[in-house]
Parts: sequence; C-alpha cells; structure tokens
Amino acid sequence: MKKALLNKKYFLIWAALFVIALASILIFSCTEREGALPEPLETESANGRELTGGGAAGGDYVKTTGDTSRLVQPTDIEYLGAFRLPDIVEGADPDLAWEYGGGALTYRPTGDASGPKDGFPGSLYGVGFEPLSRVSEFAIPAPVISSLKNPEELNTAETLQGFSDVGGGHFDALTELPRVGLCYLSIPETGEKIHLCWGQHFQDEEGETIIPSHAWFDLNLKSPNTMGAWWIGNQSLYSVDKYIFEIPKEWADRYAGGRYLATGRYRDGGWSGKGPSLFAYGPWLSGNPPVNGERLKEIPLILYSHTRADPFDTTDFHLNGYQHPDEWEGGAWLNTGDGRSAVIFVGTKGTGERYWYGWMHPDGPDKPCVEDEITDMVLCLNADGTPCPPEITKGCSGHNADRGWWSTDYSAQIIFYDPSVLAEVADGKLAPYQPQPYIVLDIDKYLFLPNPTADPSVTGKGAQRKYRIGGTAYDRERGHIYVIERFADGVKPVVHVFRVR
Repeated sequence: MKKALLNKKYFLIWAALFVIALASILIFSCTEREGALPEPLETESANGRELTGGGAAGGDYVKTTGDTSRLVQPTDIEYLGAFRLPDIVEGADPDLAWEYGGGALTYRPTGDASGPKDGFPGSLYGVGFEPLSRVSEFAIPAPVISSLKNPEELNTAETLQGFSDVGGGHFDALTELPRVGLCYLSIPETGEKIHLCWGQHFQDEEGETIIPSHAWFDLNLKSPNTMGAWWIGNQSLYSVDKYIFEIPKEWADRYAGGRYLATGRYRDGGWSGKGPSLFAYGPWLSGNPPVNGERLKEIPLILYSHTRADPFDTTDFHLNGYQHPDEWEGGAWLNTGDGRSAVIFVGTKGTGERYWYGWMHPDGPDKPCVEDEITDMVLCLNADGTPCPPEITKGCSGHNADRGWWSTDYSAQIIFYDPSVLAEVADGKLAPYQPQPYIVLDIDKYLFLPNPTADPSVTGKGAQRKYRIGGTAYDRERGHIYVIERFADGVKPVVHVFRVR
C-alpha cells in the first residue's frame, strides 16, 4: 500500500511539471540556427593526439591516436555483480526511501570500519526518493552476478545512517526534479567532507531557482553542518550542478592549481552544452569554508556549445553522436597503479535513427510523437542533426505521460576521455569544446532492464527505456566502480560493481 501511494505521489509530481515545462519552453525556446564557427585552435600532434576535422559540425576536435597503453580501455573493466538497496523500514516515512532514487552516489573509504573482510570495505552515500533527495549511508555487501537478472538473488546493503536532509536550507526551493551530486574528499585543508551540488530541471527564476549550487557537509548525517552555498564562477547552472568526482592529486596540482574536484552536468536538449561538461574547482582555495555566495574560481575542462546560452550560441560543437535525449548522470577519474588513466562519464545515450521532443508513440519506437504546440523550433531530428521529414513530424494520441526528449533507441554507456587532452585544455592549448571520447563501452548487457519497468509511463519501455543509469562512485584504491541502475528492483535501484584491472 505504501509503495502504491509512493508511486502515485511521484507520478503526480511528474504530471504537474508538464505545464511548467511547456511554459518554459515557449518562453525560452531556441531554434536550430546556422552560424559561423570559431576558428579552431592550432595544436601539434603531441603525446599521440591529433587535431581532426568533422567532429563538431565542421569544427575540429582532438582525437587520441598512437600508443594508448597509458589509457584505461573497456577490456580493462571487469563486471563483478550487483547488490540491492534496503527496503522501506516498517512504519517509516515512505518518502525516506530508495524508491525513485539513486540519482547520486559517492564512496567513503573510512566507512563501515567494523564490516566483514569481504573485499568491499568502506561505505557509500547515496540519494533516495528524488523529489526530496535525502542522503543515506550504507555498507557494501559482496556483489552477486545474477544470470537471471533477478534482484531476489542479490545481497542487500545494510543502512549505516538513515536518510537525512543535508541541504542546510540552501536548496529548499529546488524541488522540481532535483539534480544532486555527491563526492567524498579528505584533504588536510578541510578534513573529511562530502561535497554537494544541487540543481533542478528548470532554473530560470532569478533569486528563487537561480541560486548558488555547491556546498559541503560533514559525514555525520544527524549533524551534517552544511557549509555553502557557492557558485562555480559565472558558469550556467545547467552546466555545473549534477555530478562531482575527485581529481587525482598529482594531476590537479600540476594542471588545476590544486583543485581536487571536478563538477558538471548534462541537461537534456543541450541546455548545459551538447555533451557532458566538466570544471575543476576547490572551495577551500577561496576560504575554509568560503563565504555564502562566493564565486569559486573554476577551470573549464569540457564544455560544448549551448542551446540555452545568453547571448545565443551560434556554434555547434558537440559530443560525437550527440542527441538531445542523452543522459550523463555521473563520472569518475580513473587511475591505476601502473599509470593508466581515464576520465569516464556514465549514462543513458540516445542512439536511435531520430530523436524528438514529445512522447513515446504507442505504435512503436520507429514512430515519433512530436509536441505540436511548439512551432518556433525544430523538435524532430535525424541522428545526423538534420530535420525529420515533415510527414512524420507530428503528434499522436494514446501516448505515455512523460513528455520530453525521446530517441528511437537508447543504450547505457561509459564514455572514456583522455586526461592528457584535458590537461591541454587546462593549460590553454586546447578549447573546452575540443576533447572527444577515445572509446565507448556499452554496459546494457550487465543491467537488469526489466521490461516493462514498474512505472513505464515515466521510464519508457523496450528500446526506448530511459533513465537506465543513476549515480556513479569510485573506490580508487581497489579500482571498484559503483554504478546505479534505476528502476531495476521495482521502482528501486540496484548497484552494479565493476573493477578496473
């Protein structure tokens, strides 16, 4: 009964946002326009990289070539299995639960100190029921590979600290599809902290939803002592407030002035930039803690062309294979004892022949169902970015409830960037729009992907299943990558575990 009420409550929250979404798009819509591209930066083919044309609608991008033995490859990633998250405690508030959660995750190496010697020490902090985005800490059970993709075969995590409000009152206005990121970091300047970013789907109201996005809090969730909130320079909120992960100290000291954190966001429709964004930052460099409202000095590492920039961005630099429905939910900066490294992003990638703004068509994924009340922007595009034929660019009846960007096909992916290319961006030798992934790993085969999910009106189904991936965390010492699969256990997530060999 509690789960049914929870599902109904969440559905009503999503449904109520449709009117808000339509009004915002009508007011702030951006048409696909042609314009001059900035002159590409000149660079030499240093360290096995070359400047190659065609990666960004005629612009130049950096492609990793030559000896790639210094880079982590998909063949280095081993799947170890998955585990479940705790059920709702009997009699507890149903909003303080993992149902409809899993949007953020971070690893704490000092957590669960008395836990079993099973090869998975430490703990994880994660975000539960999305509209509230409360944080809980849990122990890490041994993962299990379920050949039947059955959550009942998995071990279940044990709660170490129950759900708590860690926002410190800074983000109370951000309840409309919140976007939250977490990152544990222990450095002498601050001690152990969990760094926090917080945004939401629409952030357009000055002083209400356009507010500072980053903070930190203590590990004791009963007394988080949240400090903040701070801006990331003058960057768009849509580009900074979804994920945070640690930058290795050696790289950060050399290229980023001791900024040991990377933050960013991908916002569908390209409002954040047409691909994942990434900025190095370090709050302690501006005070311990910085004053509320401080604009932290950031270093851009990845930032593609915006569809929501002011003034309008006439460029079209983008992630290779970019689609507006893409979802990049988390990431990690991998490195190994033998010197290999990679910067990864994990998410649900639109991979279909076309994509559109509207709904999932009841007759199948090959048929667009396009919002027909918006006429001043291109709402249906082929995979190459050209407009769909007029005869298929139309609405439909009997569609699902979740209006947004849809693709004819999706896959869960890990994309790999070369840290040495990002170093050249930090040094000013390359522009932030020039890095491209050097390789992609499709991880659908490891996911449970129930079809349909417990809430197909929200998630879609089959090839058009959205929201496959949630937060990502990384145990650097053991090379464990923790990736949340959303809606894998009813409306709860499960956690998948990979290892960098």
